[in-house]
Amino acid sequence: MPKFVYSFAEGDKDQKDLLGGKGANLAEMTNLGLPVPPGFTITTEACRAYLADGHEPAGLGDEVTEHLVALEKTMGKQLGQADDPLLVSVRSGAKFSMPGMMETVLNVGLNDASVEGLAAQAGDERFAWDSYRRLVQMFGATVLDIPAEHFANALDAAKKARDTTNDLDLGADDLRELVETFKGVIREHAGRDFPQDPREQMDLAVRAVFDSWNSPRANVYRRQERIAARSAYPPTSAPR
Repeated sequence: MPKFVYSFAEGDKDQKDLLGGKGANLAEMTNLGLPVPPGFTITTEACRAYLADGHEPAGLGDEVTEHLVALEKTMGKQLGQADDPLLVSVRSGAKFSMPGMMETVLNVGLNDASVEGLAAQAGDERFAWDSYRRLVQMFGATVLDIPAEHFANALDAAKKARDTTNDLDLGADDLRELVETFKGVIREHAGRDFPQDPREQMDLAVRAVFDSWNSPRANVYRRQERIAARSAYPPTSAPR
């Protein structure tokens, strides 16, 4: 069975076919001793298998679990831990640079409990709730394929209620209410609740990044740049 997940401490810059450009460069920087936050890369082979079969290849989930547990041990906290959450980003990284064409999901691991822990650790309630509302908004649009204007309209309404056009004028209470509004948007348009389970958030984000390889904008970009569609990408997960 092929190996589908590599830590940033594995691989090097010459493995872009397997790790994608971002993953290969992260591995190279880690090997050089540069201060790279620990994380892991899911290979292009896993992406190709997913796109070919319509589901994750056998063994991928177990490998992700193994690397996530190792990451949590290194960081001394768990994904979405209520009192001091480990948060991750799920990003794409093709062999060839495709800026802005693939999906990204940030702040994975925030939920109704861990947002309070982030606020306490950061000493900044507004920062925590703004991070949470960004996750819910991004997750709804990117992972659940809800038209982005539904979230934009709700954000505009919150700013209008405060007689401002600047996001920064929204306080922690405003952002807390906006999170609930965004959850309602997800419930209405996706027919499900925003997932509170951090691992479910991560797994769904990974699949969304896989799926975005065939998004219209990615296909158009590859045609314009003459990038072969078979140059599949891996998503990467790293602490925030």
